[in-house]
Amino acid sequence: MTTTTVVHLLRHGEVYNPERVLYGRLPGYHLSDRGQQMAEMAADWFEGHDIAALFSSPLDRTQETAVPLQKAFDLPVTLDDRLIESDNKFEGMALSARSARDPRVLRRLYNPFKPSWGEPYQEIVSRMVEVIKAVRRAAWGREAVCVSHQLPIWTARRAAESKRLWHRPDQRECNLASVTSLTFTDQKLVSVSYAEPAAALYGDGPSLPGA
Repeated sequence: MTTTTVVHLLRHGEVYNPERVLYGRLPGYHLSDRGQQMAEMAADWFEGHDIAALFSSPLDRTQETAVPLQKAFDLPVTLDDRLIESDNKFEGMALSARSARDPRVLRRLYNPFKPSWGEPYQEIVSRMVEVIKAVRRAAWGREAVCVSHQLPIWTARRAAESKRLWHRPDQRECNLASVTSLTFTDQKLVSVSYAEPAAALYGDGPSLPGA
């Protein structure tokens, strides 16, 4: 008899960031009012799902995104450092099209395949695979939600789909409060799906890749 387990990777909602800095792992960045709405919409999307475990990155914005799910399913939130945002040498900087001429930026752009400006893609995959395996065991035969960040989720998805890890940041399919679902039959990954529960709240303005 086979067992089906689903691990959902939920990206956090919109963050209050009026200075538009790449905040990365910096503390003190919380969900905006719209981000709180996105978290609620994501929790509503999971209504009727058999959620048995809830995990989160330790950063403020992911923990806040997990709160409506915690209340809806009456589950504790397990914090796991392996779900944290990727390390980035541009953290704390406000980047724009002109930033490519900034010497502090230029000296970090020599290898887009690794990438040279942040945590290597393969290292992100390794930690995400580890945590997904642990979460799958915790929710065996049911479903689990991991609240994480754009780049870790997108990198894990590309690895799951056997695609090259390097990519254009502006072409990631991992919007705010989106859900990337990995379905396993026993320990074998059988499908990857994607949904945007908060799409109605997306604006037309640019977003910061990886935030």
